[in-house]
Amino acid sequence: MDYRLTEEQQALKKEFEDFFREEMKNAPMDYSIHGPSEARYGTKEGFEFHCYMKKKLAAKGWLTMAWPKEYGGQDAPIIHQLLFNEAHGYYNGAGDDAFGVKMFGPTIILYGSDEQKKRLLPPIARGEVQYCQGWSEPNAGSDLASLKTTAIKNGDHYIVNGQKTWTTGAHFADHMFLLARTDPSQKRNKGLSVFNIRMDTPGIEVRPIHYLNGRHTYNEVYFTDVKVPEYERIGPENEGWKLTRATMNFERSGVAGFAASRRAFEKLFYYARTTRRGGKLLIDNPLIREKIAKLYVDLERGRALAYKTAWLQEKGKLNFSPAAASEGKVFGSELGQRIASAGTEILGLYGQVERSRWAPMNGTWPDRYQNCLGSNIAGGSSEVQRNIIAWVGVELPRV
Repeated sequence: MDYRLTEEQQALKKEFEDFFREEMKNAPMDYSIHGPSEARYGTKEGFEFHCYMKKKLAAKGWLTMAWPKEYGGQDAPIIHQLLFNEAHGYYNGAGDDAFGVKMFGPTIILYGSDEQKKRLLPPIARGEVQYCQGWSEPNAGSDLASLKTTAIKNGDHYIVNGQKTWTTGAHFADHMFLLARTDPSQKRNKGLSVFNIRMDTPGIEVRPIHYLNGRHTYNEVYFTDVKVPEYERIGPENEGWKLTRATMNFERSGVAGFAASRRAFEKLFYYARTTRRGGKLLIDNPLIREKIAKLYVDLERGRALAYKTAWLQEKGKLNFSPAAASEGKVFGSELGQRIASAGTEILGLYGQVERSRWAPMNGTWPDRYQNCLGSNIAGGSSEVQRNIIAWVGVELPRV
């Protein structure tokens, strides 16, 4: 493939970068300290800024850029979405809608009825609603097909009972797209269905899951005899696993994660070039130079892998090997951990100081180090990703 951008693509890349560089100057302090989820959902102020940015992106046509034009999108090529996500990730941008735009919206486009498309897609495209994802359960995370939450048909509606957990942003969400078992007699991935549920429906209770530092991004969601109209079921009954697997993320390269890691690396590199210990710059220490050089090489490898994945996706018209995206997910998660570990080592005791005049880089490094292990789980565990690489990428037999 050719990694060089056309003049049009270079201009578009600059437009994205200029926009986020300026707009993120108005962001609450959380956006300069925390990662995207905690910055958006950790405080009311952070979420309000996220909603403000979402509407600005919608007005520019960038929110649903990869959607078909008939549903409010631009039919943009994958490379345009990649360039947007790269700029968004680098500046820890707000407004990007991972749940409504990238996951549930495409599911409706593929499997929704005409009535559902007319009713549900326009508010998402205008940035007016916030969705959360009702998938994981206490005993069904990576093994999602073993979920227990039920949705039992009763006349013209379903009765939902069960529990979801690790539900990001549920305390701010207007809607949830829910995966539930509509036929309890069937096991595993059989007998599941997808629903659109309003979060203010009677019988839904959201309970916070607090971090050790007291912050709040994730939630448990309990369903007790929740009545959901039949017209809110997306696609055929009992075929929810098919819908879940086909739920498209129009750009699956992981470039945003690599861009965010690059921003962190650049700050660490600048710190090493400008900070003295024992009368010498940190960058003159051969051990530190070696760590930084290895991280730089890995970042270049990650960016190349992300661009290649997007190219494969565009070439295959979304029908491409999921192993490529899994490679990027594993490499990106572990690279973020290597950057967090190396930064903590280079900063020394200063790497443990949070938000004080003694804390380098606004005291962000302790937060980065404490959160990095979760990246091996969030968005699909590394074990599952490696299985996909083995089974699909190199066609190894399943045991």
